[in-house]
Amino acid sequence: MIGVVGGGIAGLSAAYRLQQQGHEVRVFEASDDLGGLAAVYETAGDPIEKFYHHLSKSEETIVELAEELGLGRDVEWRIGKNAYYVDGVVHPMDKPWEILAYPHLSLYDTFRLGMLVLDVDMRGGIPSFDSYERLEDYEDVPIEQFVVEHTTRGVYENFFEPLLDAKFGDRKDDVSAAWLLGRVKFRGERDILNGEILGYLDGGFGRLLDALVDAVGRENIETGTRVTDLDTSGREVASLTATDGDETTTHDVESVVVATMPDVLEALTGYACDIDFQGTVCSVISMEESLFDTYWLNIADEAPFGALIEHTNFVPAERYGGEHLLYVARYVQSPEEDIWKQDDEAVRETWLSGIEALFPEFDRDAVNWVRTARNPRTAPVYERGYLDMVIPYDLGDEVAEGVYYAGMASKAQYPERSLNGGVVAGYECAERVARRATK
Repeated sequence: MIGVVGGGIAGLSAAYRLQQQGHEVRVFEASDDLGGLAAVYETAGDPIEKFYHHLSKSEETIVELAEELGLGRDVEWRIGKNAYYVDGVVHPMDKPWEILAYPHLSLYDTFRLGMLVLDVDMRGGIPSFDSYERLEDYEDVPIEQFVVEHTTRGVYENFFEPLLDAKFGDRKDDVSAAWLLGRVKFRGERDILNGEILGYLDGGFGRLLDALVDAVGRENIETGTRVTDLDTSGREVASLTATDGDETTTHDVESVVVATMPDVLEALTGYACDIDFQGTVCSVISMEESLFDTYWLNIADEAPFGALIEHTNFVPAERYGGEHLLYVARYVQSPEEDIWKQDDEAVRETWLSGIEALFPEFDRDAVNWVRTARNPRTAPVYERGYLDMVIPYDLGDEVAEGVYYAGMASKAQYPERSLNGGVVAGYECAERVARRATK
């Protein structure tokens, strides 16, 4: 039997692929729910993810999985409109003329930013088309230094810095230029006249998780069951021990895929990961009417959040019984931050007061409900030297033969953590299990 620790999308994808290869698989999930960060809230219509999700065109593996599971026709590609809120004004940033009209970048700033996005290095005035091919070359370069050298100071201060503040807070100076370049490459296609093309699954990504559970077989998944020990004493995994309430069982295993955060891996094997993670406080606000007309609004003004994401400007509100759904979120670098320590009612007041300050016409009486989720480890801090800290898929040399890792500290979750990265990590581990089995 192959044991899979973790019932999120990475663990379920690993189990699915392993079964396709003919292995007997059992998934162990410590919580009572499957899906991890893709868990959902109910609305007046379709469910909505607790943490915002969409796909970029570069994310192909998850689309292929949806097709295999009979959901391929339900993957929709839509325009995800973006804008910047600066000095009380919402500036659309999708169409070429909108970007050119953005008053906080000069024409030269806009040109240099455009060249960077197109992977063209314009230093010295002579275009180079291969400077950015190897992300590793920029792994130890501070992001501010890179942006200023490869574009302009204005591009850094008026475009990237507000985004970095929202994403990494006081850790922004630790982030590497390799992450930024990788992030630019990660984002997918653009409709030149409209904006970025993003994907969503009709009915929500919970449908994909449900289909994976059905494919793996609910009888092969144990929830509320925490794996507490792996027997690797012989330098080869032999068994795992799991606890379900008061009952403890031991299972003989040929291999184990750990598809969790790295602290669980360390507790089970002693393998320590040096990657730092940031948390998120994320709320969904249901409103009777729309707040603005864009999907993703970056906030460059003083506010308790770095972005407002109006999901129903991306997916029609009719899907949710007419509710207009707004994500309000903030990344948290320390549990000592005020927003992390606030209870749900205090978070609600923080968000609504912040929205009122930016949009005086906002009517909080038109709010139907606010639901808040917290997670202390929603994304890595992609600091310099990050690629040297990722956990290998195959931990045969580091821990014991037959131990594999598919969690968020794997290479598949670079340069951005995503549902697609979870699928890729699960598949990568399954392929390595298969190679080991044929030796």
